[in-house]
Amino acid sequence: MTEPLPLAGRTILVTRPRRQSRPLSDALRRLGATVVEAPAIEIEPPSDFRPLDEALGRLATYDWVVFTSVNGVEAFFDRLSKVRPETVVSSQKFAAIGPATAESLRERGFEAEVVPEKFVAEEVFRAIAGRGEVTGKRFLLPRADIAREALPELLRSSGAIVDVIAAYRTVAAGEEMKRASELVERGEVDMVTFTSASTARSFFAKAGPHAAHGRVRAASIGPITSNALRSLGVSPAVEAERFTTEGLVEAILRYYRRN
Repeated sequence: MTEPLPLAGRTILVTRPRRQSRPLSDALRRLGATVVEAPAIEIEPPSDFRPLDEALGRLATYDWVVFTSVNGVEAFFDRLSKVRPETVVSSQKFAAIGPATAESLRERGFEAEVVPEKFVAEEVFRAIAGRGEVTGKRFLLPRADIAREALPELLRSSGAIVDVIAAYRTVAAGEEMKRASELVERGEVDMVTFTSASTARSFFAKAGPHAAHGRVRAASIGPITSNALRSLGVSPAVEAERFTTEGLVEAILRYYRRN
């Protein structure tokens, strides 16, 4: 007799942007879960490309380009190929917040000099500072229009010159979130996964207060996302020890094996 898959009978909601949701959704399905994809946010171009275009025009002046998401890598290189396809990217060092971001760089032919063991902004700073490459250096941070200020503040306080540029926007998703919130309200979802603070904020803005009060068993990819959930009145049932898709799946498996 075949053993049942460990997540069989569980319905898990994935709130990640659709073009990034497949690895998480597929991993959960392989373990037997029924997966509902309902992106809480979508990734859009910046409202004004001029700051990014100007930064790309002076790219050779930066010592470091620091990426804190795969979205930042994609937005940066997509725009570079459109407005300055002749630019040779060679004099800069790259830092990536985690392995997925580093892999996105590698796919474009670049290696990250720095990938911290813990995938948070503070650890990116410590890794670069540990190389003695902060004071007097110029940093470009292409990232979301709304993001934590921890990294630029740490760099500036240590004597770096930092340009923070909006390379993309995160915007709340629409109709699918309405359907997802109805499933949650009817008790048809066992767990909701959150892979960023912005997915958490957008989900609960759409799902409403009923979701935050006992209706959602939340799975968080890491401490920054968990803090965002707690600020919304939600205590995560699951927090990944490794702040990656694989780590999140492992944490969900551990939870259900214990419960």
